[in-house]
Amino acid sequence: MLESKGNVLIVDDEEIIRWILHRKLSKEGYTCDEAGDAEQALTKLKVDPRELVVLDINMPGRAGNELLPQIRTAFPETAVVMASGVTDTKVIAQCIRDGAHDYICKPFRLEEVLVSIGRALEKRRLELQILECQKNLGNKFKQQVTEIRKLFLSAIETLVASLEAADPYTAGHSKEVTAIALNIGRRLELPAERLEDLNWGALLHDVGKIAVDPRILNKPDKLNPEEYRHIMTHAVVGPGLVRPLVNSRVVEIISHHHDRYDGKGLDQIIAGEEIPLEARIVTVADAFNAMISDRPYRAAMTPEEALDEVKRNSGTQFDPMIASVLLEMATETPRRSKPANSPTPIGHKPGM
Repeated sequence: MLESKGNVLIVDDEEIIRWILHRKLSKEGYTCDEAGDAEQALTKLKVDPRELVVLDINMPGRAGNELLPQIRTAFPETAVVMASGVTDTKVIAQCIRDGAHDYICKPFRLEEVLVSIGRALEKRRLELQILECQKNLGNKFKQQVTEIRKLFLSAIETLVASLEAADPYTAGHSKEVTAIALNIGRRLELPAERLEDLNWGALLHDVGKIAVDPRILNKPDKLNPEEYRHIMTHAVVGPGLVRPLVNSRVVEIISHHHDRYDGKGLDQIIAGEEIPLEARIVTVADAFNAMISDRPYRAAMTPEEALDEVKRNSGTQFDPMIASVLLEMATETPRRSKPANSPTPIGHKPGM
C-alpha cells in the first residue's frame, strides 16, 4: 500500500464541494475526511489533528476566517488553505496574517487546488524543520551552531525556491536579487551583521506572494489597479509569515522593499532615508532583476535598457546613492545583449 501524501480535512458547508475535493485528492494519494461546519471541524481535529485543512470562509454559523486563528493556535502544526469565492484583498491578507498557508478561489480549478495543497504541505514541513533548527540552537554546543544556521538558511532557500518554482517567470528571482543586493551592500561597506540581514531580507522579500492569486500573478496582460493592489499585498503578508523566524531588521526590509524613495508608493507612509537602507538596496536590486527578466505581459529588457530606467528613476523611485552604485557596478562588469532566465551579469551567488 502506497504511503499517503498527507492527511487532509475538507471543511465546507456544501456537500458537493466536499465530494469533489475528496474524490480528487483521494485519487492523488491524499487521505481525506470531511466536516460541514466549524464545530464539526474542531471536534474532528481534537480527535485526530490533520496535516492540512482546506477551510471555506463562507459557512453558516461560524465563518472560516473566524475559525482560522483558533485552528492555528490549538493545532500549530496543521497547515490551513483558505477557500472562498471572496476575492477582497483585505480578507485574503488578513487570512494570511492569521496563519493561512495559501488561499484558493472558487470556482476551483482542481489542478490549482493540488498545487496549493502541495505547496502548503511543503511549507508546513519546512516550518517544522526551521523550528526544530531554532530549538537546537539553544541545545547544541557552540561548534555546532554554524552548521545549524546553515541548515536553517537552507530550509528558507528551499521554501523560496518552492514558491518560485510554480512560476516560470520568477524562477531564481530571489537568489538573483540577493546576489545584486549583497554586492551593493559590500560596496557600501556594510558590516557583516547587516550584510547577513540584507541576505535574509533579499532572499525572503517575495515570500508573501504565497498569498497572491496565481491567475493574477501570471496574467498575460497589464494589471488593472485592483489587481496591482492585490499583488502588492505580498509586502504586507510576507513580514507576518517570517516574523517568528527572523529579526526586526529583516522584517523591515520585506515590509518596505516596494517603497519609493519619493514616498509616492501605494499606501506608503515613509520616504527617503526614513526607509531602511537595506530595503532601499533591495528595491533597486529587485527592480533591476525584474526588468531584465521576461514577464507574462512583456519581454525582458536588455541590461542597458534596464540600467537606463534605473538612472531615469534615480531620486524618485530609487535612492540616488544606491542607483549610482548599481550603475557603477555595471560599468565594471561585462554585459550581455539579451538576458534570458539565467544569473544576472551583475553580482554573484551569495555564499553560506
